[in-house]
Amino acid sequence: MSPPLVLVDVDGVLNPFRRPHRRFRHHRVHPDGQSFRVWLDARHGRMLRALAAEGGAELAWATYWEDEANQWIGPRLGLPRLPFVPVPAFPGVEEGRSLGAWKARHVAAWTGGRAFVWFEDQADAAETLAGTPGVGDHLLVRVDPVTGLTPEHFEEAAAWLTGRRPGPPADR
Repeated sequence: MSPPLVLVDVDGVLNPFRRPHRRFRHHRVHPDGQSFRVWLDARHGRMLRALAAEGGAELAWATYWEDEANQWIGPRLGLPRLPFVPVPAFPGVEEGRSLGAWKARHVAAWTGGRAFVWFEDQADAAETLAGTPGVGDHLLVRVDPVTGLTPEHFEEAAAWLTGRRPGPPADR
């Protein structure tokens, strides 16, 4: 049985839309030659590694940054190179799709029935996951994109991962 996954989005999760407190540091990054400003809290890397280790899980990116997260985000958080969900460019709302639902379809396919926790800020991702045949047991931890990832989000994910592990054998 494969271990569960801990999937991490970047924008709105690790990189909130505004700086929520002074622990977040401003970084200038240049994925695909474009310049972006991101706010990152270095503690998140340690917290993600601890969550995965304690929950018997594997970390992976679930973000439009794809492998670029390994170059521009991960090193600033002290994360090793992580696998990533390949998410093709969003076709746009003119095709009747939402950003969260589009990414969620690709996450569901990539996880291949494995259990996962996903830190995500797109509210409509949960509906798509729930309606996807064959998607594994999962918890979508909804993150407010203005404030980003908080200790409460980690607590929610840890409780879910802990609840999935078999306990010690019952006394006979």
